Amino acid sequence: MVSNLLEADVENVLDAAFAGDDEELFIVDPSAETIVSLVEAAIDRDDLPEMSMLADERTLKDVTSDFLVASKAADLVADGALDLRVLDEAADNALFVSPSRVLVLVSTDDHVAALASDDGEFVDEVFETHGDAFDDAEPYGLRTPAISRVRETMAAEIGEATREDFDAMLAAMDSARGEDGGIDEVTVSLLVAAKNDVLLYDISKWGEDVGIASKATFSRTKTRLEDLGVIDTEKVPIDVGRPRLRLKLGDERLHDLDAAEIVDEVAAMLA
Repeated sequence: MVSNLLEADVENVLDAAFAGDDEELFIVDPSAETIVSLVEAAIDRDDLPEMSMLADERTLKDVTSDFLVASKAADLVADGALDLRVLDEAADNALFVSPSRVLVLVSTDDHVAALASDDGEFVDEVFETHGDAFDDAEPYGLRTPAISRVRETMAAEIGEATREDFDAMLAAMDSARGEDGGIDEVTVSLLVAAKNDVLLYDISKWGEDVGIASKATFSRTKTRLEDLGVIDTEKVPIDVGRPRLRLKLGDERLHDLDAAEIVDEVAAMLA
């Protein structure tokens, strides 16, 4: 049987098309927007099938350049809920393929249209074909740490208040790419450290250990933010060696703002 689905977004298509008992789902040649929607849909749910994704490498690189998306995808990968592999050749259409249904996805600005089939012989053939293609495909390696590990280690090593501010800043952002001098995950880490009077050494060591960026990257970003007046530093003497630097919020406009307001204000300052 063939049926048409017209929904507002990818998550609704998933609800409508895969509400059965299938435990596996192949996703073939999704767009960047579809990948983002799938990650956002899956990260807070435990009722979706395990997703095996075959996607264009350039599309994957573009999507995972955003820390917000990549860190959630890394969580799904770590949990065994998502497997990313590189598609050798583009498919004619983006596909969702489960053992019981094949769905061809067509997206517009406002809706997601899909043509679904549950014809047993056809579904079996498509599922087997893409299962073989997935087995032969090269894995796509995510370098971004899982967001759950980032949160857990920040709370344990830097402090629960800093972790809460970190979450609030990420929630206030549409993306974390750092394009054109904007805000990325290193900038957010330094901002929450400055808001909570954390040492540069502590936040940069944590950031390097967890896999966000090197200490050198943290130092360069700190210098840029300091030059712009966003953050300030004060020397903290230690028993042996050079004094360490405590991070502080610089611009007076930031002092009375909460974490979400700080990230909005800094984004405007860096624009």
